[in-house]
Amino acid sequence: MSTITQSSVAEQFGMKEALQLLGIKELNEGTSTGSEWFSNGEIIESYSPVDGQLIGKVKATTAEDYERVMQKATEAFKTFRAMPAPQRGEIVRQFGNKLRELKEPLGKLVSYEMGKSLQEGYGEVQEMIDICDFAVGLSRQLNGQVIPSERPGHVMREQWHPIGVVGIISAFNFPVAVWSWNTALAWICGDVCVWKASEKAPLCSVACQNIIADILKANGLPEGISCIVNGDYRVGEMITTDTRIPLVSATGSTRMGRIVGAKVAERFGKSLLELGGNNAIIITPTADLKVVVPGAVFGAVGTCGQRCTSTRRLIIHESVYDTVRDAIVGAYKQIKIGNPLDEKNHVGPLIDKDAVNTYLAAIEKAKAEGGKVLVEGGVLEGEGYESGCYVKPAIIEAENHFEIVQHETFAPILYLMKYSGEVENAIEIQNGVAQGLSSSIMTNSMKEAEKFLSFAGSDCGIANVNIGTSGAEIGGAFGGEKETGGGRESGSDAWKVYMRRQTNTVNYSDQLPLAQGIKFDL
Repeated sequence: MSTITQSSVAEQFGMKEALQLLGIKELNEGTSTGSEWFSNGEIIESYSPVDGQLIGKVKATTAEDYERVMQKATEAFKTFRAMPAPQRGEIVRQFGNKLRELKEPLGKLVSYEMGKSLQEGYGEVQEMIDICDFAVGLSRQLNGQVIPSERPGHVMREQWHPIGVVGIISAFNFPVAVWSWNTALAWICGDVCVWKASEKAPLCSVACQNIIADILKANGLPEGISCIVNGDYRVGEMITTDTRIPLVSATGSTRMGRIVGAKVAERFGKSLLELGGNNAIIITPTADLKVVVPGAVFGAVGTCGQRCTSTRRLIIHESVYDTVRDAIVGAYKQIKIGNPLDEKNHVGPLIDKDAVNTYLAAIEKAKAEGGKVLVEGGVLEGEGYESGCYVKPAIIEAENHFEIVQHETFAPILYLMKYSGEVENAIEIQNGVAQGLSSSIMTNSMKEAEKFLSFAGSDCGIANVNIGTSGAEIGGAFGGEKETGGGRESGSDAWKVYMRRQTNTVNYSDQLPLAQGIKFDL
């Protein structure tokens, strides 16, 4: 086996030590109900897109393994839901503190297994810490409300109860943060979680489970509060078709979301879907280039274009088009592509060679539809690029109606297009795609900004002014509309999806008046 210790990149950046701190072995069980580990399935090999080296192996979850997980999870729920919410918050607080201690090694693993820059790897772990902090405070604020009753001597109120076992299906591009968005909130709500991570980044799930398992054990809590399963779509199907799981939170492609949504709805379960984005920045005549350039470039090339909030389209007013185009093209010449563990580099690799092929095919499709290439793409070769997953961010002049523009390509391809006239014309172009996740306008006009944010403006779940489409804070609800799935995670009142609402009416009088004045005398 080609282990991580044989990789010069890994040795140089301390990956061996990081893996040891996180409890990652050469061969790992991929199924866990807490501190108990077991797997009887096929082997999943995790190769780093950074240098093509085998990091480690994970044994996949079988149907029998899955059943064992669900028995533990459903049993643990009976205990966990009875804990006061602030006590559950204390568990999440301890988890957040442990993440602070392990931020460096976990951030390195995220970067090495997924390929995002080290700063983004650290940032992803910081998101985990932030959502833990948010959830701890929320654990004392799972408020219902008192509702005036029309009947004398009656009071109505609304309260929230834990929903049960939450199934989480996450994607490779945020291999730890999205799981934590769900689990931190689900745990303080009294739910237990079963997580299927992406088979493209399974070691991150093992590391996270190791961290929370120690905390649960130290607090004398039962096995099953935090569970992981690993494998391909077949393991995901076990979750989506399981009637014991009332909520499935799934992050991934629109194609995947159609399947998950239909399967869960078929059994009257609830889905929280975070799917594709086709995000645009509108650049108006009053936009400040000092804000436009870094916002657009980071949005387009950050995580090598593999964020659901990555900027795919720039919609630029014709009066400033040439100036903005030249500034963006010039900025691309300064992008450093290479080993993401080296903080001098801006952009790391795509996740694997399948992603590279998709990227190349998209560029050819854009050309065939009439697109004009401004910054050439292509695969990088030679020293430092041996994995075959490093590509050059491309810029293409295109039209919004191009078929390839209408689809999300998970790669660093940026489409430039013009608009004329008023900002409403740009908003129409921006909204003219099937996805509705993130959007942005760059303007110094208050009128344009407010039009963009109005009911007739952006149709996306996220709408920003003078910042890019990428990089959301955990305090706000995260998610989008249309083919993005309609789900909301993280901040605001997103916690409500992890609970069930109950309306209570209490009669403290000696009479039994009926609602709506109905008489029923015996």
